Amino acid sequence: MEIIVKNIAKRFISDDSGATAIEYGMVAAMMGIAVVSVFTAFGTKLKTAFETLGGKIDTQTAKIN
Repeated sequence: MEIIVKNIAKRFISDDSGATAIEYGMVAAMMGIAVVSVFTAFGTKLKTAFETLGGKIDTQTAKIN
């Protein structure tokens, strides 16, 4: 019985099939944090840029009509 338990423990310790999934999960989490950080840092600047561009397009289309 003791030998069987040791063999099972050795196989469990040497099994690394779940490590890949954990690594992918950690990479995905880090990418998510990076995306949120970028949008947080540049969010107001992007909003201002698009509002400015939209206002200029409205001005030009009003001149055409």
